[in-house]
Amino acid sequence: MLPHERVRFAHNSERQFAKLLDFYGIVWEYEPRTFVLETNGDGQPAQAFAPDFHLPAYDLYIEITTLNQKLVTKKNRKLRLLRELYPDVKVKMFYQRDYLALLVKYGLEQPDQLEPVPDVVEPLPLRFDDVDTDVAARRRARPKPA
Repeated sequence: MLPHERVRFAHNSERQFAKLLDFYGIVWEYEPRTFVLETNGDGQPAQAFAPDFHLPAYDLYIEITTLNQKLVTKKNRKLRLLRELYPDVKVKMFYQRDYLALLVKYGLEQPDQLEPVPDVVEPLPLRFDDVDTDVAARRRARPKPA
């Protein structure tokens, strides 16, 4: 039994991502750590963030978000706070567009909203440095409207 078959995921996108990691032999942990972002007056956690995956070989946390914009905005706020409070923690957010592009690139799924993909997709090495998950960098790279 593969690791993704032993875990109960909160969302199908997480299961598919884990399946991709398993295919490429990348060791992962599902929601292994919760980062406290804010405490109440009693010192108890008032706000926390538990990224979906940890990739020990890369010392990288990954959060997958394919949800509605209101929840994405909330996750972005938590991610910014996590980076401020834990500057040594490497974390990447995979937005719906990034996630769908990965699925198509590695031949796992043919989302209706993307261009058709050939029937035969040759597996490529799975890398995390070729996926742009930095919203600010994407915005800076966009040409300004005339």
